[in-house]
Amino acid sequence: MRRQENTTKKILYLIKPYMHLVILSFVFAIISSALTLYAPILIGEGVDLILAKGQVDFGGILTILKRLAVIIAITSVGQWLMNLCNNTITYRVVKDVRTKAFSHLQKLPLKYIDSRQYGDTISRVITDVDQFSDGLLMGFSQLFTGGVTIAGTLVFMLAINVKISLVVILITPVSLFVASFIAKKTYTMFKKQSEVRAQMTSLVDEMVGNQKVVQAFGYQKKALERFDVINKDLQKCSLRAIFFSSITNPSTRFVNGLVYTGVGIVGAVSAMRGAISVGQLSCFLSYANQYTKPFNEISSVVTELQNAFACAKRVFDFIEEEPEASDGEGSVSLEEADGSLALNQVSFSYNPEVKLLQNLNLKVKPGQKIAIVGPTGCGKTTLINLLMRFYDIDEGQIVVSDYDVMKLTKDSLRSNYGMVLQETWLKSCSIADNIAYGKPNAAREDIERAAKAAHAHEFISRMKDGYDTIISEEGGNLSQGQKQLLCIARVMLELPPMLILDEATSSIDTRTEIKIQEAFHCMMEGRTSFIVAHRLSTIKEADIILVMKDGNIIEQGNHEELLEQNGFYAQLYQSQFA
Repeated sequence: MRRQENTTKKILYLIKPYMHLVILSFVFAIISSALTLYAPILIGEGVDLILAKGQVDFGGILTILKRLAVIIAITSVGQWLMNLCNNTITYRVVKDVRTKAFSHLQKLPLKYIDSRQYGDTISRVITDVDQFSDGLLMGFSQLFTGGVTIAGTLVFMLAINVKISLVVILITPVSLFVASFIAKKTYTMFKKQSEVRAQMTSLVDEMVGNQKVVQAFGYQKKALERFDVINKDLQKCSLRAIFFSSITNPSTRFVNGLVYTGVGIVGAVSAMRGAISVGQLSCFLSYANQYTKPFNEISSVVTELQNAFACAKRVFDFIEEEPEASDGEGSVSLEEADGSLALNQVSFSYNPEVKLLQNLNLKVKPGQKIAIVGPTGCGKTTLINLLMRFYDIDEGQIVVSDYDVMKLTKDSLRSNYGMVLQETWLKSCSIADNIAYGKPNAAREDIERAAKAAHAHEFISRMKDGYDTIISEEGGNLSQGQKQLLCIARVMLELPPMLILDEATSSIDTRTEIKIQEAFHCMMEGRTSFIVAHRLSTIKEADIILVMKDGNIIEQGNHEELLEQNGFYAQLYQSQFA
């Protein structure tokens, strides 16, 4: 329950800026509830005006009906204004939560994204926030009016007859006990349900994003088996949550029946003894219904509230994840790097128990082309991640333009690198906007010049709307090679002093690759470049070739020198060109 209390405090903190709307909603709830509770008194007075056949005070009844009409009108307006306030509070709070969650996503370190399923993160930012929104809205709508109605009903009943009111007060704790017991159970169940639902979202996201691979390798049956396992877990969690939540309404209705029965028996005896009138008895019975109705409504909301609390807990956990380490105090902004770079005794591992890069040393002069080769898993991409400070080194020092990168701001360091990866990334917008992603204010002429340099202009021009063609998310209506050309054009547009090309031509046909290599040659002229490649034919002209194996640089030199050594590089080269 302590976790739930912490979650409640966080929700109240989010609501705090809108406290004026909360107060307004509470005022309207009091007005509408008070008038609703006053109506039975008028109805009771009307009953007392009907004494017997032929003895009906029509004038008095007409007056009461007019007053009832006014009360109904004011109550309707009050409830409408209360709901308006509740909707405003809920959707503003949810907007703040979603904004915080998405903003925090931009601050999270890459290791958080890499170590978790994408579907779980998506579920927290979208699905869990939506569930929280639904529960919060229902909570505001029912709890305010329900609480005010319960308190108001007791006040009105005590004003009419204390003895009958005591019957209601004595039975009330039973409802509170039932609601408290079910609330504790349902919170745990709905929390588990949210976690399993996130697993399902992750699986569906994985299958949709890799459907070609799934079908190519006949993985459909295995995927269905995985889905069935998660689906059964979700069914089990949902059934248990629904079971506990479903007994809420019958339980409270049973207690409500006890309240109504108690009021009816005691009230009837009191009426027969002349302690109250028949009109007051009808008023009490009406109040018994008014009093028990909020318990039914609140108990029905308990399910949604517990679901909302469970989802809110997951969202808050996400927002409270440790963000990427901020730039240290006194960090320097690197305006434009001169291209020099050095690695001094650099060590790094993703898992402390599994060593990866150890004691790497490297000196790069401005304008040099550095190629990185080696078998899969040797640490090539990891080295790139360290250069960009997507991960920070465990030991040693990386120096760029005579600055320790740990003393540079991350944004200024990364702005000095241009990066083309093997995995392409495009957003759902025009081709021109995709090319200008890192330079939104670029002129159309500059965009076209970059596209021509990347040999993308030709296929763009063949499209119906040219550079204004809208492409789908991840460039679904383009070939893999075309998507990579656009990513290359994106870097061509900015041309920072240092370049990173991680298998940048892996999805391009041989003819186009020759053209791209020519473009790269011009692009890399005078710029320090790091080239990760499996095809050794693309790196023959590199000034330095780093041969990596098991996280270490085992050979270093240019193409001819490494062939003369007849070592690991020579074996790799001969295996490709034997």
